[in-house]
Amino acid sequence: MLQAKPRFQSFDEYLSYHDTSEKLYELFNGKLIEMPPESGLNIQIANRLFLVFALMIGTDRVRGQGLELEVRGEPKNRYPDLTIIRPEHIEQLSQRNTIRLSMLPPLLAIEVVSPGELQRDRDYVAKRIQYQDLSIPEYWIVDPQTQTILVLEITETGYTEIGVCAGDNLIISPQFRQLDLTAYQVFNPGS
Repeated sequence: MLQAKPRFQSFDEYLSYHDTSEKLYELFNGKLIEMPPESGLNIQIANRLFLVFALMIGTDRVRGQGLELEVRGEPKNRYPDLTIIRPEHIEQLSQRNTIRLSMLPPLLAIEVVSPGELQRDRDYVAKRIQYQDLSIPEYWIVDPQTQTILVLEITETGYTEIGVCAGDNLIISPQFRQLDLTAYQVFNPGS
């Protein structure tokens, strides 16, 4: 027997819904849209970055794809591939791994671009607009296809491009100046 998918009138109503699966959903026009699994390459890249940041600031402030951000527009939520949260978020997220609009934004959101034009547009345009709206101080777009990392910093007028890192260029992070990492190391295992 097929069950009807629930429809939600608000984000709060969605948050009270308990799905017994481990799947991630985006809330789009009141409906749950199941997110496809990430590619193995994207997970490898996100894991490398997770390890670098965990060694630098500790594991509690580094969150993988399961962290949910409430955003304005459609969909109403996003799951960055990697997020660096603020110290106060640790307690706030202990019950549900969701940063609400009423909370301070995370310090850094990182998206690893999946193959395909639709996915590229989602990371380079749609998510950029939504993360800018949240005033996330820093946003990285990690692109395995071009092997580049676009670093954006929030300013009074929106996101400003800090730089596009490739090859042996160090990634310049306004939030994490102690970072000692090149684009090559992100895209090449064992570097």
